[in-house]
Amino acid sequence: MKKRIAVPLENGTLCSHFGHCQQFAIINTEDNSITDETFVTPPPHEPGLLPAWLAEKGVTDVIAGGMGQRAINLFNQQNINVFAGAPIKLPRDLVNDLLDDTLVAGANYCDH
Repeated sequence: MKKRIAVPLENGTLCSHFGHCQQFAIINTEDNSITDETFVTPPPHEPGLLPAWLAEKGVTDVIAGGMGQRAINLFNQQNINVFAGAPIKLPRDLVNDLLDDTLVAGANYCDH
C-alpha cells in the first residue's frame, strides 16, 4: 500500500505547533518502506488552509505534535488521517514508527 505522509518540521524535527511549522517533510512509502522524501515550505499561516494545500500534494496521512480539533476535522474532510500528539523526533523516524505500528501518539498538546 502506498502512503504519502506529511510531517511538520521546525529545525529538522517534528514541530510541536502544526500551523506554524517552517517546512514539511513529505515522505512517500510503499509496502511499509520509505521510497522518497522531499521538503516543502508551506504558504503563510492561515486557519484552515493547510489541509487543502496538503491534499493537493496527494498527502494521505499527517503526523503531528499539537493540532486543534477543527484542523483535525478539516483533514478528515480531505480524507487525510491525522496522528496527533507524536513525540519530537526526526521525520523518517516518525514515519518508520507509523509503518511499524509503534508510533506513540500521546496527548494532543495544542491548546487552541
